Amino acid sequence: MPLPPPHLDDRSFQDIVDETKRLIPRFTPEWTNHNVSDPGVALIELFAWMSEMVLFRVNQVPERLYVHFLNLVGVEPFPASVAGADLTFWLSAVSDRPVVVPAGTQVATGADGAQEPIVFATIAEAVVSPPTLVAAHTAHAHTGEALDALGDLRYPGHAVTVFPSAPLTPGDGLLLGFAESLAGLVLRMDVEADAEGIGVDPRNPPLAWEVWSGEGWVAAQVHEDTTGGLNRDGSITLVMPPVHQPLTLAGAGAYWLRARLTHPAPGQPTYEASPRLHSLNAHAVGVTTPAEHAAAAPAEHLGRSDGSPAQRFTVSRRPVARRRDGEAVRVITHDTATVWQEVPDFAESGPGDLHVVWDSSTGEVRFGPRVRYPDGTVRQHGAIPADGAEIAVTGYRHGGGAVGNVGSGTLTALRSTVPMVTSVTNLRPATGGVDPESVDEAKVRGPLMLRTGMRAVTAKDYERITHETSTEVARARCLPSADGRQPVRVLVVPRVAGDPRGHVIDDFALPDHLLDRVCSVLDERRPVGVAVEVGTPFYQGVSIAALVRALPGRPLPLVRDRVLGVLHRYVHPLTGGPDGTGWPFEADLTAAVVAQLVEAVEGVERVDEVQLFAYDLRNGRRVGLGRDALRLEPHALFLSAAHQVVVK
Repeated sequence: MPLPPPHLDDRSFQDIVDETKRLIPRFTPEWTNHNVSDPGVALIELFAWMSEMVLFRVNQVPERLYVHFLNLVGVEPFPASVAGADLTFWLSAVSDRPVVVPAGTQVATGADGAQEPIVFATIAEAVVSPPTLVAAHTAHAHTGEALDALGDLRYPGHAVTVFPSAPLTPGDGLLLGFAESLAGLVLRMDVEADAEGIGVDPRNPPLAWEVWSGEGWVAAQVHEDTTGGLNRDGSITLVMPPVHQPLTLAGAGAYWLRARLTHPAPGQPTYEASPRLHSLNAHAVGVTTPAEHAAAAPAEHLGRSDGSPAQRFTVSRRPVARRRDGEAVRVITHDTATVWQEVPDFAESGPGDLHVVWDSSTGEVRFGPRVRYPDGTVRQHGAIPADGAEIAVTGYRHGGGAVGNVGSGTLTALRSTVPMVTSVTNLRPATGGVDPESVDEAKVRGPLMLRTGMRAVTAKDYERITHETSTEVARARCLPSADGRQPVRVLVVPRVAGDPRGHVIDDFALPDHLLDRVCSVLDERRPVGVAVEVGTPFYQGVSIAALVRALPGRPLPLVRDRVLGVLHRYVHPLTGGPDGTGWPFEADLTAAVVAQLVEAVEGVERVDEVQLFAYDLRNGRRVGLGRDALRLEPHALFLSAAHQVVVK
């Protein structure tokens, strides 16, 4: 089947003739004879025929040349983006010495004959250091009073009441101070406890483990708890967040970890009495470190300079990942090696500037051109490597694309041996991998870029520039200033990979690097005197309760799973809405629309009832009574949470 040719101009011979004849009265009103026998009309038809031939040939331009045309006006397709994931390395046993996981340690997905393994490599060195407990306090929520508990944990025959208030008050807690930061560690705490905290569900205790991040308390992930919420002998394994800062509490400076009594969720039983601990011993059993879907390439020789301007060299592997410190182009002359600075283009480069452009998509390394200007002067943009100089790169990383967005628990194959490390996994899905921009997408973006000259003037300009800032931006919404005195607000929805049913509100937080990049780009493009604020939309939780009748013979669990999948995809910032491109701003949700959506699911006979509930995403509970419609707040988006579907 032949590929349809692109139509840069779809005018035919007759279209051109008619258009030219319509211009005759405007430019040559004295020309009144428009018959085909007139010599002027004959010339019009001749040039129209020639123009049609030219248009036909132009419309046969292949995609490769179209890319070159876009490059001529400064529009280049975006390269692939590299996926990232946090890898957790588990030790074979508790070690009393630091265990090092080197940078560049490779981990791959499990062997599958259908496809090649997907390989990730750690970005930085990770060290598993034995933790040292130096302080312990129990804290009252209301009074803020802290009582020393370290001695009671260390000496036999003593016990610590974890929540000291009577009656128990949410916010009471046990504070554990460590001499070193626990950032990124997997901490196992072996405890001896009495079963005093009766009434609590041991599988779901109202207990939160948190560390001090320097700005507030952030949650540590509970990987395993065999104590039933500090109610019996056992161990608690916590995966620490990547940031842990010191804090002075009760006169003691340390890195603090706290166990806090929380407000119980609806239907969640709480403690009738406080648990009591006789001992607590902390051990490091693993470490979590960031990794990326990119393979490292060693230093590479690209060729030798011939002393001419606009030289080009290409690395052997591509696409090339965004360069980090230490990854650069070197020019070696005799025994002197000079690192040249990478720039996006040569527009501001002078003849003595050691500048180079490195194209991530093609892997091409370009040196500055020599340009002749209208006044006859010739200017060299960027220095030229000396004749005979060796062109090399110090090393780089290659790879990327959406294929790197693997699910949680899939990166398990350790490709190199690390002493004391027995296994590895990713507890969360990999995110951030985006395929390179297609030519069709660049065709749409090119005219938009040229229209405003990359300046942010209108609300659409702010949204477009925000989209172009990074492939990690999925949606952008600009709220212009109403009176010119308030700042322009730009709301960003980051790209989140994986099944929508597993997405929570924390997944839609802006990463620091993405926030900094968007702010930096908008600051360069905004008009002078216009303030810009960058943030995220307010996410409104929605919980849908539906009573569904299944067709005879259909498995009820399968029908329920299908309905839940449809609901989570429909009420979602990225996949929701009528067109599946994300829930629209300022669009309300009604039970009638949800019922129609569910009725179309395979295996559903009818929908008996649908109720919509507002949902508190932070505290994890429904708010208010069920209703037939939910109004979306201004500048907010709906997000699915805890749907309940009963199939009969």
